Amino acid sequence: MDTPGSEKKWMIYGVTGYTGKHCAEEAVRRGLQPVVAGRNRKLVEAAAAKLNLPCAVFSLDQPDKAAAALQDMDLVLNCAGPFSATIQPFLEACVRSRCHYLDVTGEIPVFEYVHLNTERWKEAGIAVVPGVGFDVVPTDCIAALLKEALPDAVQLRMAFKSKTGKVSPGTAKTILEGFSKGGMIRHEGRLVSIPSGSLVRKIPYADGEYLSVSIPWGDVSTAYYSTGIPNIELYTAMPEDRLQLVRLMRYLAPLVRLRPVQRLIKNQIAQTVKGPTEAERLADTSELYGVATNGAGERKEIWMSAPNGYTLTFDAAVSAAERVLEEEGFAGAYTPSQAFGADFAGTLEGVSLRFSEES
Repeated sequence: MDTPGSEKKWMIYGVTGYTGKHCAEEAVRRGLQPVVAGRNRKLVEAAAAKLNLPCAVFSLDQPDKAAAALQDMDLVLNCAGPFSATIQPFLEACVRSRCHYLDVTGEIPVFEYVHLNTERWKEAGIAVVPGVGFDVVPTDCIAALLKEALPDAVQLRMAFKSKTGKVSPGTAKTILEGFSKGGMIRHEGRLVSIPSGSLVRKIPYADGEYLSVSIPWGDVSTAYYSTGIPNIELYTAMPEDRLQLVRLMRYLAPLVRLRPVQRLIKNQIAQTVKGPTEAERLADTSELYGVATNGAGERKEIWMSAPNGYTLTFDAAVSAAERVLEEEGFAGAYTPSQAFGADFAGTLEGVSLRFSEES
């Protein structure tokens, strides 16, 4: 069996960003030797030299160069977001070079694009597995486990919270794009837009009940492909004062959607948002909750405790790359639980699960 560190070659794109840098460090910690890549030659070469890794420099707006850079790669892990801007050119290059594709997106349109084009990826003989980070590995596995526990479930609600909530520049830019579009749930199998801050409930996390608000988290898309459950809602804990601000800010959404405004805010994010330090990450934890209900009102619940979302992302993304490289026969679009099993999140460091007694 081939291993990622021997005959098969793989790449981490976006090594100059927060998540890409830490994924590369995690790979090196495991004794792996990925090629690290990005657009800025000076920054990419500096990152590669620091980690003693080979590097490649290319931009996704140059399709021929991108395909050529991936020609000798078996897999690429894309850490360069927002993924709404990179997914299509990256997958075009992957199809041309027959290169498996993973990323750490949480964007619903990206998941929909990938899964609606699964036949194309199958024809190319490549696996396309978006969302191999905190969004959506833990929640996707919770969804799959709940489906196993309650096969006739018709409603799925999941939620998460963290101590700090500090984000990287890429995540902040993705949140900005999502904010401008409002909330989203899945109702009777269809994606339905709702006003930001309009769906609120108290969620029984492992350490107590917290007010939580519905958000357009990636599982609104992926949990449907993983489970077939037609009604899906995702929540995150939010204090009342911040919730009121979200409701007020919804009226600014038309302004934020304007491209000049998006560019201005994203430039500010790039200059001011740095992401959590290692000490901040190690001091942080995540709590997740899921409940599935069937037509008769029967319920199954799961609680999950996990490290900080970024710490989990680095572990999950590199582990996912290892699994795809080690196995044969991957082709088409997958959610994390479809690709690696419902127990995948439970194999990650620092993750524990508890099922309701009737489960």
